[in-house]
Amino acid sequence: MGIRLVATVTTASLLALTTAGVASADTSADRKVIQQAMDQLTTSGGALGLQARVTDGRQRFTARSGKAELDSDRPVPLDGRFRVGSITKTFVSTVVLQLAGEGKVDLDAPVENYLPGLIDKQITVRQILQHTSGLYNYTNDLPRDPAEFEKIRFKHWEPKELVAMATSKPLDFPPGTKWNYSNTNYIVAGLLVEKLTGKPYEKAVEQRILKPLRLNDTEVPGDNPNIKGPHAHGYWAVNGKPSDITRINPSVAWAAGEMTSTTRDLDTFIVALSTGKLLKPAQQKEISKTTDVSPNYGLGLGVQTLPCGTKVWGHGGGIPGYSTELLSTPDTKKRLELSATSSPTPGDPSEPYTKILNEVFC
Repeated sequence: MGIRLVATVTTASLLALTTAGVASADTSADRKVIQQAMDQLTTSGGALGLQARVTDGRQRFTARSGKAELDSDRPVPLDGRFRVGSITKTFVSTVVLQLAGEGKVDLDAPVENYLPGLIDKQITVRQILQHTSGLYNYTNDLPRDPAEFEKIRFKHWEPKELVAMATSKPLDFPPGTKWNYSNTNYIVAGLLVEKLTGKPYEKAVEQRILKPLRLNDTEVPGDNPNIKGPHAHGYWAVNGKPSDITRINPSVAWAAGEMTSTTRDLDTFIVALSTGKLLKPAQQKEISKTTDVSPNYGLGLGVQTLPCGTKVWGHGGGIPGYSTELLSTPDTKKRLELSATSSPTPGDPSEPYTKILNEVFC
């Protein structure tokens, strides 16, 4: 689930890949199997570099494969920062649910009550968070050709400019009748947070989540094109030649996918979220609540049961140069945080990704 500007392996597709789930009598993750799968991924071109953090009961380890830069043998830093893409949505949804718990927003009220004139009057706050609003996905209208995207990679985007790209098109379906992943929903969610708190949404995220959890390596970068601290670089091909796409203006993703983080910080976040440290009990139930219309997605949180029987939740993210996965069992006993940097000559990542998922969760 990402910005969809590059080919990414998303949470939904990752889970779909495990339809032939591998069950085993030994349910503990084998580090060697995971390392072999990671090496397969980087040697096949599925990723240039890869870092992962695995928790399986008392067993915890980090692993890496590939290299941090194309023309270097420098390894991917195990504490490296990366763009998390749409995992940003889970942070934003958490803030909205905190505000709901404080009585500042009604999840089933129209967004129109808080942001008059912005979107269709029928669309509710819940539908925004659950991707059942029917709003057109604005990123579908962004350049898909890397050569064309290069022309706008440092452009500043206003959130309402992104929303306007979507509202210039008709709704994909009547609100609440279907599920369709749309980044526009979380641009609206970010604007909602700003209206309800009276401050930039990134300040709300920082004050309500990042600072209390001491996520010191997680950032909402705004217009800053750089990734602070140690990090691996992502690439794609422009006119047949490798191009480093690490530096971009992330305002193109804003509250739908601009954040940067580390596997350690994401692990701290998913544990806090799963164990009720960030939300009141009523909102804790809401974030993972699925429906017939949205059977695999709660409110900013993907929720699925793997074919091997293991239930997992979390989110994936993709933005030029980076693909990220954040997955946990609800009891947090099994967790995976993984960041892949893209290669200018991409291969098929499906088989090694499936091996990693099965080894950690099945």
